[in-house]
Amino acid sequence: MALVALLAAAYLHPRGRVEALLALGCSAVVLATGTLDATEVRRELERLLPVVLFLMAILVVAECCRGAGLFGAVGTRLARAGSHQRIFALAFVVATATTVVLSLDATVVLLTPVVLASAAATHVTARPLQLVCVRLANSASLLLPVSNLTNLLAMPRLDVGFGRFALLMAPVWVLTLLIEYAAHRLWFRDDLRQASSGRDAPSPLPLPTVPLVVVAAMLAGFAAGSLVGVDPAWVAGGAAAVLAVRARRHREVSWGRLARSTHASFALFVLALGLVVATLGRGPLGDLLGAVLPDSTGLLALLGTALVGAVLANLVNNLPATLLIVPLVAPLGTTPALAALIGVNLGSSMTWSGSLANLLWRRSVGHHGGTVSSRDFHAVALLATPVAVVAGVTILDLWARLV
Repeated sequence: MALVALLAAAYLHPRGRVEALLALGCSAVVLATGTLDATEVRRELERLLPVVLFLMAILVVAECCRGAGLFGAVGTRLARAGSHQRIFALAFVVATATTVVLSLDATVVLLTPVVLASAAATHVTARPLQLVCVRLANSASLLLPVSNLTNLLAMPRLDVGFGRFALLMAPVWVLTLLIEYAAHRLWFRDDLRQASSGRDAPSPLPLPTVPLVVVAAMLAGFAAGSLVGVDPAWVAGGAAAVLAVRARRHREVSWGRLARSTHASFALFVLALGLVVATLGRGPLGDLLGAVLPDSTGLLALLGTALVGAVLANLVNNLPATLLIVPLVAPLGTTPALAALIGVNLGSSMTWSGSLANLLWRRSVGHHGGTVSSRDFHAVALLATPVAVVAGVTILDLWARLV
């Protein structure tokens, strides 16, 4: 019941106070069952706290980049890219980069309004441009541990650092992007032939240098920090502090907006979700998953693990799916755990409820005057997702044997 309540909150997205109170209430209820003892509760919180602190910090970084005009400058370049196909290709690259560096939340919340405005300025349909934001929010988040909350939740269970994770997932990421690009070009082939007009396109705005330098340094810090055991939350926190001071000095963002950008109530939600799922994992649900999941590391077993991850993500959302499945497959080794992440991250794009990013994107499109098409969403998902999951797991298996 607590899990259903939290998933309902994720779908309905109530006010922050309601979200926080619900998270605290659900946590109290599951802790009162006594399924988790004090040691287990402390262990779960120690795993989850760095993850939510990182999430809060990276959201501040993204908000400061928005306030500095980074996304606005990108939008002017999109609008002046020329043909609709070139606008789409540039939007594809920008959505990929935003997801990899600033996480998928920045892509669905901050980049989506930009591509909608660019489509309006060039008088082309926004359908392929806006959909690429939500598709790549899930698909492009495979590369780095910091690109997706699911990756961060899995990292404490994996015996790999930042660089090793990226090395193993790089070919999967590249292949997934190629499949996504081909699926979009196929489904939207008629729309992308549409002529664009730059008459109303704004003049290109300058890219803010300092935020770009800080973000680049933050990315390098993630890689360097993993070598010496520094948690990404500290690196992201430092970047957030630097950019927040700069944003206030230039009066680009108010203190209130900076505080709201941390989404503290959602951080409580993630902590509560972790405790609820940890409790469920020690009961019949955990036993059922343990019986269903393959207990070997061959290609067919990896495909089976990814399939279970994809199905579970669409049944209970990708965050609970990660918290349930990764602890069960991690003892088999890094490759099965990464296969589970492929299933969870890519598979979650099959349905609206599969990923929080899907729900946030749908709300963002509606809020900024766009039109959400379930037909487009599910058609591209059917074209791209099953192929990407199978191809991704296959190349992961081959690549992991080589490196």
